[in-house]
Amino acid sequence: MEQVSDPSASETVGRRTHPLTAVVQGARFAVAVVVGLVGTIFGGDSWGDIPAIVSLGIALVAGLVVGVAIGYVGWLFTRYVIDGTELRINTGLVTKSSRRIPYERIQSVDIAEPLVARVLGLAELRIEMAGGKDSRSTLKFLTLADARDLRRVLMARAHGESLDEPREEHRSIITRVPPERVVIGTLLSLDFLFAAIGSVVLLVLAVWFVGVLVLLGGIIPLATWLAQIVAMRVLQQWNFTLSRGERGLRIERGLLSRTSQTIPFDRVQGIAIKEPFVWRRLGWQRLEVDIAGYASHGEDERDSSSSILLPIADRALAAAVIAELVSHATADVEHIHAPRRSRLFAPIGWRYRWVGADAAAFVAHEGWIQQTTSIVPHQRTQSVELRQGPLQRRRKVATVEVHTPEGPVDADGRHLDEHDARAVLLAQLERARSSRA
Repeated sequence: MEQVSDPSASETVGRRTHPLTAVVQGARFAVAVVVGLVGTIFGGDSWGDIPAIVSLGIALVAGLVVGVAIGYVGWLFTRYVIDGTELRINTGLVTKSSRRIPYERIQSVDIAEPLVARVLGLAELRIEMAGGKDSRSTLKFLTLADARDLRRVLMARAHGESLDEPREEHRSIITRVPPERVVIGTLLSLDFLFAAIGSVVLLVLAVWFVGVLVLLGGIIPLATWLAQIVAMRVLQQWNFTLSRGERGLRIERGLLSRTSQTIPFDRVQGIAIKEPFVWRRLGWQRLEVDIAGYASHGEDERDSSSSILLPIADRALAAAVIAELVSHATADVEHIHAPRRSRLFAPIGWRYRWVGADAAAFVAHEGWIQQTTSIVPHQRTQSVELRQGPLQRRRKVATVEVHTPEGPVDADGRHLDEHDARAVLLAQLERARSSRA
């Protein structure tokens, strides 16, 4: 992709993505067909006398052929154009579509390498723009080298740079998370333990007792849950690397599929510190982050990993990473606790509910099995709301909600004393106003 490295060049005709894009799309289609057929087979349906394994083979080949054909047609009518003001992605055979991405609206550019694409040396670009719904555009697929070159060009233009050869941003490594720590952390999480123990118990019951099919109906959901936990917390976080650049933090992760994600400093809306029950004894934490524009993106709605800032770390490292994004913020603030009379709403958890604030951020804490501390910079506060239902009024308590974009951060002070709640509301509104002045 020789011309991509020249940010002054403009185009009108455009260029195609890599020809093997059709193969990647075909493989995805084939996998979807096979997964659907597996569900049908488990549901008791079949293709007459054809063995299940043969049915799956036929479905795989047919799905691949059809998928490649559809992918080839899509590839044939896809062009991307780089000109002086925007990137355009033109698609469509019957219905033409032109996605226009002005450089000044580009917030970040991520690179994803799904498994099949990675095997073929390909990658897709995910371009995040300022705005809410439909703020992401994707370009599938380029060679990995071309994807990196194009990311450099787009980010250079987004920041008004006019270099003939956009430079690679200098990055310093903050931390690399060892794979064995990710595995141990997953094994010690309560949801994994519950799913694993439940699957084993049901499997033993299925072997020794009669209602095998009924029991298998319970094993399959548990096994699926177990697989999702392993995929999200081990496969997706494998070889996790967090680095710092001039424009933001960069996360690179994944065993089978690799992702290179950028978190611009100015798009961080809040941070959540998660401390599962067993982890607390070991001093471990997980950091998740609200990023403006990342709330919902179609196929990635199933991938909550895009919100994980650090999958597992000790408290000192977690505090250092938080300081990279929210200067001078700390969870060590004066606490305003939920009163004892709020135990009606949380018989055990009320003891762990408190809110506080310092000069940099608002902090909310809750949870007893998994403790969560949410940190919201004052300038990122979108609005503040006080809620008090009929039962809360009888108990003289109220809830304060500090609103942030949809994501893992939930900075609510639940069931505080009603006078404390009103004071927190007014104080946070004033802090938010002052921080923007």
